[in-house]
Amino acid sequence: MNLVRPIRRIDTAKGHYYIDGAKTRVTGVTTVLDGGLPKKALINWAGTATAEAAVDRWDELAELGPAKRLKELQGARYAEKDKAAKRGTEVHAYAERLINGESLEVPEELAGHVESYARFLNAFKIEPVAVEFGVASYKHAYAGTTDLIADIVVPRHGRKRLLLDIKTSRSGIFGEVALQLAAYRYAEVIIGKGEEHERPMIEVEACAGIHVRGDGADLVPVTADEAVFRSFLYVKQVYEFDQVSRDLVGAPVPPAIESTYRLVRDEASA
Repeated sequence: MNLVRPIRRIDTAKGHYYIDGAKTRVTGVTTVLDGGLPKKALINWAGTATAEAAVDRWDELAELGPAKRLKELQGARYAEKDKAAKRGTEVHAYAERLINGESLEVPEELAGHVESYARFLNAFKIEPVAVEFGVASYKHAYAGTTDLIADIVVPRHGRKRLLLDIKTSRSGIFGEVALQLAAYRYAEVIIGKGEEHERPMIEVEACAGIHVRGDGADLVPVTADEAVFRSFLYVKQVYEFDQVSRDLVGAPVPPAIESTYRLVRDEASA
């Protein structure tokens, strides 16, 4: 795909997407990973979430009819996923404001996460270089939004410039984060939100995830080098194949003649 400059991020009430100068939608990094990479852990989690809902809501579900009960169980995993996604979005928003030095009023249910992140920023002596910004690749036709590039004091290594992504999942940093960070790291340009201005991507020395929880925050090194970036491009190819794969299957071909053959069964041997 040949993209036209400039690529821009468009924010909506439900999220955001990317378009180029010709109004063509540009594939997002997380969209590629969601559609091009197997989610074995997510499949196991969905089964567990459904089972937990059945046990925790046993009495409530028992009072429903079979069809309604089935619908409630089918939706249980989505409700849990939406709750986790909402928490992650809110923590990201507070994290951006926090690193920009703003004073915050934080709801009680998120106070632990925000406090953990504040302590993390202080402990690692974070100096932000770029916060919550878009990146794009014209060569490989993708765009994405990353959390932070910062100069950070790493024990035994001194001050390093890192590309960082905040994660709030209970399970920590998954392996696919390496693909995500590699895609951001090797993008060609930084893009604005709704602006036409572009500038070259900032070079970093390494990548890491920040696992933020209510009881603390960890710096987790992530290998996101050129080899991992090539793997991301392979995943992108799988995603693109999946998008068009149904078009590769044609309609059934009718026979040249209508067959009159019939199967006659021997009742004695039946």
